[in-house]
Amino acid sequence: MIAVMSSLPQFLYTTAQCQELDHIAMTEAGLDGGVLMQRAGAAAFHCLRRQWPRAKHIVVMCGRGNNGGDGYVLAQLCCQAGMTAHVIRLDEPKTQDARLACDQAVAFGVSMSGMEEPFFDQADVVVDAIFGTGLLREVTGEWRAVIEWTNTLGKPVLSLDVPSGLNADTGECLGVAIKAQMTVSFIGLKRGMFTGVASEYCGRVMFSDLEVAAWVFDRVPTQVRRMVAHTLRVSNPQRRRYAHKGDAGHVVVVGGDLGMPGAVQMTGMAAYRSGAGQVTVATRAHHSPQISAACPELMVHGVEEGKVFEAIMQRGRVLAVGPGLGRGDWGQRLWDMAMDSDQTKVVDADGLYHLAKNSMRQEDWVLTPHPKEAARLLGCHTHEVQSNRFAAVREIANRYGGVCVLKGAGSLVASSSEVIALCDRGNPGMATAGMGDVLTGVIAALIVQGVSLRQAAELGVYLHAQAADIAAQDRGEIGLMATDLLPGLRTLVNSRPT
Repeated sequence: MIAVMSSLPQFLYTTAQCQELDHIAMTEAGLDGGVLMQRAGAAAFHCLRRQWPRAKHIVVMCGRGNNGGDGYVLAQLCCQAGMTAHVIRLDEPKTQDARLACDQAVAFGVSMSGMEEPFFDQADVVVDAIFGTGLLREVTGEWRAVIEWTNTLGKPVLSLDVPSGLNADTGECLGVAIKAQMTVSFIGLKRGMFTGVASEYCGRVMFSDLEVAAWVFDRVPTQVRRMVAHTLRVSNPQRRRYAHKGDAGHVVVVGGDLGMPGAVQMTGMAAYRSGAGQVTVATRAHHSPQISAACPELMVHGVEEGKVFEAIMQRGRVLAVGPGLGRGDWGQRLWDMAMDSDQTKVVDADGLYHLAKNSMRQEDWVLTPHPKEAARLLGCHTHEVQSNRFAAVREIANRYGGVCVLKGAGSLVASSSEVIALCDRGNPGMATAGMGDVLTGVIAALIVQGVSLRQAAELGVYLHAQAADIAAQDRGEIGLMATDLLPGLRTLVNSRPT
């Protein structure tokens, strides 16, 4: 039996890299293309039986390439197991291996036809073996109609390798894409399946390396890896038994223009819950009593003129600049002074607005834009950022220096040269005000405790997402608030790798 894993490998590949893996496996590891196709079909069959054990009637939609060939193998295996499998042959097989798999399925007695609706009425599961990874252009014409119609059926769908219509490199939906309940990926995990809109289409992701030898993967280095708990938690700050608050570091939060005291308050609270020893908030004087009453542990100072702010800045080693900073003259003055200081910085929210207006480069900072803020930094449209998040996060890091966190589903962390890290934790409940303010506090607290910028960005993103998952467990995702993450953050920063 071909092994299929729900615990996914760390490294993610482009389509070209997966093709290179295939080539090495066939030319140097001695694996025939037909053998790999048989193994892929077997892995898909295993997933189908595991996810839908009572399914009896299967419809497999096969395209012209090797992805369709995997579908023919799966259909034959279903029939061999006593199930009813019918293939919708959307085009004639164009590769030698796919033609052979089709002929073998026909010889075994698998029924095939064109696009005929009655077969779908009886289907317990529909299998998507239409395009695979090779699709790079928008889906149009009859192919688009097939995918749109499939998505209206209300039937569970298993996609092979990648949902048809999804760009396997970027995660962009190419006009329309299959919405699968499960996707089984072969040989190399495709990076586009884990960021942006991809989670809407991939469902639960399973993986099989098709028994390709480990040395083959060593030959193809990747530029993207998934964040994995046991490697990240090594960076969790340690607290010595005789430690005092000065050892744990001092964060200064800069922001909170009129009407926005909550942003700096949440950033400060998150910094405390993530281990900072002291947190000072520099904000509008009008907000000081309110914030102090809500969280007396925060040292709150009203800042209306430069000398006061300069003295406050010198207290901290890390500045968290931007939460509720505003875009007026007050925010601009604080921004200018913060940028002239020597402290390490985490820049978010309106701090990124001022950065886009006053372009500069520093190596000693972490930038945390969401897609709209990233578009402003790059001088493009949000759609362009979302259509290739990997390119966007790398370009921001190259242009502005330091470390960039591109927030959103499948958050990405990049610096100018290192591998991009991807976080596949978190949930849609995080789409609410204040989540970014909390993340800013987490990252700032990790840095001030001695974690490197890159490690703090990765660990902060991961802990933030995990805390959101913990908070959503009992009462669900809808209605989740940013402050709901604080108890989980405290638990997580105290945990150690197992």
